[in-house]
Amino acid sequence: MNKELENSFVELLEKHQNIIHKVCRLYTNNYDAHNDLFQEITIQLWKAYPKFRGDAKFSTWMYRVGLNTAITLYRKSKRTINTQDFNGVEFKIKSEAYDDTEEVQLKILYQAVRELNDIEKALIFLYLEDKDYREISETMGISEVNARVKMNRIKNKLKTILNP
Repeated sequence: MNKELENSFVELLEKHQNIIHKVCRLYTNNYDAHNDLFQEITIQLWKAYPKFRGDAKFSTWMYRVGLNTAITLYRKSKRTINTQDFNGVEFKIKSEAYDDTEEVQLKILYQAVRELNDIEKALIFLYLEDKDYREISETMGISEVNARVKMNRIKNKLKTILNP
């Protein structure tokens, strides 16, 4: 691959790497698995980058490659390996005035999302990232109407999970 293409890829990857971290957080629950998935997504992005035509925004394309990679690995890992809970390796700075309400709510949300299937996780992730239904449908490769229907079903499912 030529140097100009390589520099372009690295620049775009650095600018949008948080997308990959968010996908990794959604599909992993420990530090090592997160790093492994991050590396695998980066490799898949690098392999696919020469074919990136620019029909969609780079970030949309990155979501698609990242989610497809994560879903593929998630399905494989469900058959073989259990991972350690991610919360066990988090480090927190203790403060007497620390309000963990938002953190507790996020943990509850992540626990509920982990009960969804892999496609549902991807849809809710994009929704929570404030992507509109058009961009969700482009990223997931489904129609906009299908994205809306699936999202309503997921919302109802999450309500059931969170309020049994």
